[in-house]
Amino acid sequence: MNMSLTDILSAEAIENAIKDCEAPDSFSYKKFFQVIGLTKKSPEEVREVFRLLDDNNSGFIEESELKFFLRRFVPGARTLTENETKNFMSGSDGNSDGKIGVDEFQSMVLS
Repeated sequence: MNMSLTDILSAEAIENAIKDCEAPDSFSYKKFFQVIGLTKKSPEEVREVFRLLDDNNSGFIEESELKFFLRRFVPGARTLTENETKNFMSGSDGNSDGKIGVDEFQSMVLS
């Protein structure tokens, strides 16, 4: 079965979260996960969202994928600025290997 983000998150919440960070350098991953409703989801649902965001199915979200993070939710959304991408990565890459694993993603979202 092929899941989509709207199977887990409401389309309205996604729209609100994207609108909330339309301006460059206004993206905060903590606020984004709250507005989108991901912080209230179960660990299994958070892991499923991670799988949907892992563009190349590597088991990690690399910095190059983070830049297009918002577009995974809404195709026409803006790309993250270099500063936003770096903050996102440093805030979520617990072992500093330059990529976010599913466990790192889960603890970032649910912390």
